[in-house]
Amino acid sequence: MSQHAALTQDLDALRAHYAVHMPADIATAMVRADTELAASGIVDRALKAGQFAPDFAAPAADGTPVRLSRALRDGAVILSFYRGDWCPYCNLELRAYAALADQMQGAGVRLIAVSPQDPDQSVQAANTDPYPFSVLRDSGSKIAQAFGIAFDLADELRPLYARLGHALPDMNGADWILPIPATYVIAPNGEIVLAFIDTDYRRRLDPADAIAAACRANLMRRKAA
Repeated sequence: MSQHAALTQDLDALRAHYAVHMPADIATAMVRADTELAASGIVDRALKAGQFAPDFAAPAADGTPVRLSRALRDGAVILSFYRGDWCPYCNLELRAYAALADQMQGAGVRLIAVSPQDPDQSVQAANTDPYPFSVLRDSGSKIAQAFGIAFDLADELRPLYARLGHALPDMNGADWILPIPATYVIAPNGEIVLAFIDTDYRRRLDPADAIAAACRANLMRRKAA
């Protein structure tokens, strides 16, 4: 089974599980909030392919600063916005990329995941290098805002998230802001060559598509050199 097929199967299975086991009042509220978010125009306002990614610097879990422009000197970057380790859909996506770490390294492609979650509140932070790449802290969701994908969680959902153990201010340090699921492939010159932006957090870009786009961007740089 391909990595894409495995990820899609896992995402679909998880969605089916929650369709059966999620309390009805929470499920109804989530559907309503999802519909409102989709109608808000956030996808239209987000950065798209053909635009240039804003530079940023943010700390990894160990405090080491990572700057996008510095990473791009070594090759194309796949930038994945990660809601937090409390999000099982996000975890499935990052595990799919982790399984392809050797392939990405061999192709000169780097994955950078960005999350508003405070590392001190992260279960992953208690483990030793749970992923073979950095998950950066987007304090105040400033990076997500620069890409146009940050939104305030609906008021109706806030007590429900808290009921599920996901009170975002406790985990993120201040607010109820989240990024919508988005993955950007950024060429070494900073141009966005592929953008996946979806208000449905249960859908994710095929990692193979992201890696292929990053490899094409690296090839174009070598041809232009």
